[in-house]
Amino acid sequence: MAHDAAVIGAGPNGLAAAVTLARAGLSVRLIERNATVGGAARTQELGYPGAIHDLGSAVHPMALVSPFFRQIGLREHVDFVVPEISFAHPLADGRAGIAWRDLERTVAGLASEGPGYGKVFGPVVRRMGQTSDMLMHPLLRIPRHPAALAIFGLRAAQLMVPGLGTGPMAAAMIAGCGAHTAGGGRGPAATGAGLFLGAAAHSGGWPIPIGGSQAISDALAGMLVSAGGSIELDTEVTDLAQLPEKTVLFDTSPEAMASIAGSVLPQKYTKVLTGTRRPPGSCLIHYVLNAPVPWRNPELADAGTIHLGGTAAQIGREERRVRTDVSSVPYAIVSQPSRFDASRAPEGKHVLWAYCHVPNGNPADLTTVMNRQLEAVAPGFTDTIEYSQAVTAPGLAAQNPNLVGGDLSGGATDMRGMLIRPTLSTDPWRTPAKGIYLASSSTPPGPSVHGMSGHLAAKSALRHEFGIQR
Repeated sequence: MAHDAAVIGAGPNGLAAAVTLARAGLSVRLIERNATVGGAARTQELGYPGAIHDLGSAVHPMALVSPFFRQIGLREHVDFVVPEISFAHPLADGRAGIAWRDLERTVAGLASEGPGYGKVFGPVVRRMGQTSDMLMHPLLRIPRHPAALAIFGLRAAQLMVPGLGTGPMAAAMIAGCGAHTAGGGRGPAATGAGLFLGAAAHSGGWPIPIGGSQAISDALAGMLVSAGGSIELDTEVTDLAQLPEKTVLFDTSPEAMASIAGSVLPQKYTKVLTGTRRPPGSCLIHYVLNAPVPWRNPELADAGTIHLGGTAAQIGREERRVRTDVSSVPYAIVSQPSRFDASRAPEGKHVLWAYCHVPNGNPADLTTVMNRQLEAVAPGFTDTIEYSQAVTAPGLAAQNPNLVGGDLSGGATDMRGMLIRPTLSTDPWRTPAKGIYLASSSTPPGPSVHGMSGHLAAKSALRHEFGIQR
């Protein structure tokens, strides 16, 4: 039986699209190939009984600044803990940069480097609401907050000049934020992403959902069902002919949409989809420990996220290396969720989540490398390991085909990749085929768990297919 619309893929963006459509009064069904909703925001037990692990995203800097999540009141449905230390950045000499949620405390802790750090982030933090509204929408639109745009642009331009106004520790902390976008980009897109992420650390903070990322996905699924939508799990769509609906939104990779809907899409557009530029992939390692991480610097125990990789120069060098080669000293992102959420592991045990970048599709298992990176800043770490499981870049793609080659970003995140996503358009979610929309992170505003790509795709579909303005 046909519904008004179908959404393929139940990741955060697919869920957001379906919720938006259902709340507009449409009958919607959400179709997911896996046995659970969530896509890259899923949490499951793996090989150690009682320990649950985030299969993709673990910490959610965009959860508190997303206009869509604020609109639907996500925080009222999901319990978040927001660590006082958003992130920490240890160096080999034992020192660490501590990014407190309180910017003034961070500035004070950085001593002589603090004023420069504060001048970078302070003006952006003070305008975070306007800045997030600006960056959580397509770049190709008339800016609603020109003053915030100008200030953000000036600060990003400042960061593109190495050492300008910041000392080595502050520069390393900023580089650690920027390296969340894989590949060591030096352009305005990568710099802007790092600035925005860092500013989020000092405004709402980097929250961790109690129960894991699955809590966000389950909350969105509950909202969909409450609005009258339906969810079909363990159902894979391989051909558009399987669906009677005339309006279909794809929370999939562009390549998957080309394969499924190629019969109705123009060949030129299909070629654009299959030619999506991909950044480096990732190797993710799940740990179960028999004790807390023995950080050399004890302040790291209270950090939700830890960035490893050394100085800004070292991070940049190794991130550029992983475009084509596996690094032996990679930049890494580490989260210790059980420090803040006892439900993640059996009593007396702890889970740790860590990943680093590798060339796209590279099958390297970097467990030994990650162990060495952690041991360098937490002597005795390897003695605490009871269980570990590596998910290589191909393994991530097997878990979730949207993560092509282990790419967690939905495509390149340089300026070209953010503007042409997948095409240069003020309505990039709408395809040339009537009723067909791309609603994944391969559309603006891009990666992270914020639901905005799906929400904006659904608004486009409501407007063009149903004449509904939202």
